[in-house]
Amino acid sequence: MKKKVVIGLIIFLIVIAAAAAAAYIGLARLFTSRFYPNTKVNGFDASFKTAEEVEELIRDEEEDYLLAVHDREDRITYINGKDIGYSYDSKGTVHKMLEDQDSMRWPEYIMEDHVYESTAYMTYDESKLLTIIDGMECFKEENIVKPKDAYIKSTDSGYELVPEEEGSSPVKEQIIADIKEAIARQASTLTLDEDDYEKPAVTTGDPDLQAKMAIYDKYSQMKITYQIEGSEQVLDGSEIIGWISFDKDMNVKVDEDKAAEYAQELAYSYNTYAAERSFTTHAGDTIIIGGGDYGWVIDRNGEAEQLIADIKAGETIEREPVYEQRAFVGGKDDIGNTYVEIDYDAQHFWYYVDGSVVLDSDIVSGDMGSGHGSPDGVFKIITLVTDTTLVGEDYESPVSYFMPFAYNVGLHDADWRSSFGGDIYLGAGSHGCINLPENVAESLFNQIEIGTPVIAYYRSGAKLTGENARISNAYSYSD
Repeated sequence: MKKKVVIGLIIFLIVIAAAAAAAYIGLARLFTSRFYPNTKVNGFDASFKTAEEVEELIRDEEEDYLLAVHDREDRITYINGKDIGYSYDSKGTVHKMLEDQDSMRWPEYIMEDHVYESTAYMTYDESKLLTIIDGMECFKEENIVKPKDAYIKSTDSGYELVPEEEGSSPVKEQIIADIKEAIARQASTLTLDEDDYEKPAVTTGDPDLQAKMAIYDKYSQMKITYQIEGSEQVLDGSEIIGWISFDKDMNVKVDEDKAAEYAQELAYSYNTYAAERSFTTHAGDTIIIGGGDYGWVIDRNGEAEQLIADIKAGETIEREPVYEQRAFVGGKDDIGNTYVEIDYDAQHFWYYVDGSVVLDSDIVSGDMGSGHGSPDGVFKIITLVTDTTLVGEDYESPVSYFMPFAYNVGLHDADWRSSFGGDIYLGAGSHGCINLPENVAESLFNQIEIGTPVIAYYRSGAKLTGENARISNAYSYSD
């Protein structure tokens, strides 16, 4: 009896063991084709699912792909996976995960969490994608605005740096590349950035533009002040800035025409050469006298060259204009109070020094009857010559003291004359020079300076026709 019980128990245990073995093997076989419970693949619950079932879950998710592309104006273009033939190919990666699952150790792994990531190998029809991209709003002509470079703008108050404008001109190749890259990483959104658009060639940070602006600032603040007695002329940066430009090495170039025009304007404004002047005579009346060669003359070419050099230096300076000829004193009233006055009608001259007469005398001037009238105007003593011979077409006159002031006309002694003044000049005058008694000529010669103004005038309506009057720019010369 006891033996039967033992045998029965053994059989029972064998049956149980066989059943357990069968169950173990059965589950081991199950997990060769299905994933363990608590398994996730790409975020999907893969518990007890085959590789094909998991692939289908991934495919359904992946092929439902949608990419939203935002352009610079925040217009959105949607790229739907279905519209570009977007499809999934696992390339066997899910099957490989299942194959790597050790099914015989299911009792050990069945209660653990298992997480896998499978690379989603996606394909799409590139031609369909390019068609969608071609239709994006940013590529429509009416929406394309070309970028604008930063530049320096002239204003009423100077110059200002105008920033660049980005515009909205897309770079198609770059946008295509960025969209493909977004699709490859399965991004849901893509915002086009600055690399997807044409950029301005010159920005506010451009070194050349910054350097140019710094130079503009420098020149807009500079000024050249001309020291002209009795007035002041200022050329400031607001005008200078319009004269300059730059070469490729950012060296300043000055408009030579502008500089020449300005030098010409200075000459027009401040030259007193041959200008009409109001002059108070020894008699106390005021006459208008012009002609002659006395006065300030600005050297237009020299001034233009100096002006260009000053502007290139970029410094604020004060200076005189460049003169070709200087008067005895500065300013518009350039005669001053030291001068020789000759009244041809009175046949008399006066030598003033610091406003006082220091010498005067009767004279004999050019013969009016023979057309040799002495030139009138405002002149200057050109030089001082002793012991010379004055030679003309029909005369040779040795003199001791010669003080020319108008071409070859000058003051000198005339020892061949016994009298001076009166109306001698009307029919027996000189060939144009101013004859003086010898002692007067000597005294004048020893006192007067080269450059001293000589004011010579007729009170009557003289009309000079002599060659020396023409050459000396006489006021009363009549052609």
